[in-house]
Amino acid sequence: MTIAFTTSGDDLNARLDSRFGRAPQFLVYDLDQRTFQVVDNQASQGASQGAGIQAAETIARLGVGGLVTGHCGPNAVRVLRAAGIAIYTTELPTVSEALDAYRAGTLARLESADVEGHWT
Repeated sequence: MTIAFTTSGDDLNARLDSRFGRAPQFLVYDLDQRTFQVVDNQASQGASQGAGIQAAETIARLGVGGLVTGHCGPNAVRVLRAAGIAIYTTELPTVSEALDAYRAGTLARLESADVEGHWT
């Protein structure tokens, strides 16, 4: 299974970005292979509206089973849930720390939006 993390960096020590739709990129980690790839989110980041939906569609196309982020708005949550993607929220500072928490089963699962739409 793969899991995506919102970030502005390009490795596991990168800072976790607290914004889902406007995060500069996603680090997609393969839990079985212990490898990752970084996927650009520039199209969503520059959108005047609909950034969360665009980012959620990108995540869905990647076929991930889960998403770890700081916050997620209502439209993005709706798209992610429809795609069967579990959403986890954390305030941990780095992707590595969030990955460790995911593996330990200590991340909070997000069942509904925790910010309003158009949050920047």
